[in-house]
Amino acid sequence: MNIAKPLAACALGLAMLCQAASALADGYPDRPIRLIVPTSPGSTADVVARVVADKLGQTLAQSLIVENLAGAAGIPGTRQLVAAKPDGYTLAIISSNHAINPSLYKTIPYDSVRDITPISIIGTTPLVVVVSDSSPYTSIGALLKAAKAQPGKINYGSSGTGSVLHLAGELLKSRAGIDMMHIPYRGGNALITDVMSGQVQTAFLAVPSVLAQIQAGKLRALAVSTPKRLAVLPDVPTLDEAGVKGYAYDAWIALIGPAGLPPAIVAKLQQATQQAMRDKQVLNALSPQGFVSDGGTSEQAARTLTDEISRTRMLVSAAGLSPE
Repeated sequence: MNIAKPLAACALGLAMLCQAASALADGYPDRPIRLIVPTSPGSTADVVARVVADKLGQTLAQSLIVENLAGAAGIPGTRQLVAAKPDGYTLAIISSNHAINPSLYKTIPYDSVRDITPISIIGTTPLVVVVSDSSPYTSIGALLKAAKAQPGKINYGSSGTGSVLHLAGELLKSRAGIDMMHIPYRGGNALITDVMSGQVQTAFLAVPSVLAQIQAGKLRALAVSTPKRLAVLPDVPTLDEAGVKGYAYDAWIALIGPAGLPPAIVAKLQQATQQAMRDKQVLNALSPQGFVSDGGTSEQAARTLTDEISRTRMLVSAAGLSPE
């Protein structure tokens, strides 16, 4: 049997597909792009999304129209993203909640891995352990020592059960061998107020949300959640430095598209995102708030997502939480 002709036909077909994909990317985008942000206006993800969207719009020569679809841990907004046509004209910003949700909810109207196309991790939001300025705990070592001596007596707050701030605390309890009482809030603003007043003894909080209060002396920063010290808080040690070896936990923000997004478009968006996250204007807008820019590849984003889902399952299990 002569297989030369079928092979030649296959090769021709593959070449035509590659040419078509390349042509698609060359002409993309030719109209504005919808960027879904499944959080409320003014949130960290929203602020980052708007800064990055402006730069991406300049690079791609098309506007990115930010649309906030907040609620239910980002599920409704992400649902609209996964239902969109995979043509690159509907994208979304997701955060760590996307990796947490599969462990907290029995049913989600999409698969958190299979129904999206990761494009790039835009960056991370470090967390910081804080106490009020009048707290007796002047170092993370003093806080951990007290927590060991008084199991369950020291409380820590979070923005809600199963939130990044809650799981950061659960990881600390596990790694440091301590027990603290969790106090969940509905959002972060009331929590910040109660930590400043001393009604809540400590909390992990996102650096951008409390940097001003730390700098003003209203909150005392004891330790950061990152492997390395932060430029905006150079005198604050990491938890690893403080003896909680291997501790690293922060919130991340990523750009995604629907499943089936053509690789050529993914590559173009990835390149534009990497360029944006190296731009001085973007860095000047985000870095002073403690945001750490990334702009990694699609493959790195996919690995981060699957790794975070696995780690979150362990933390949720350790916290004794059951899916709702």
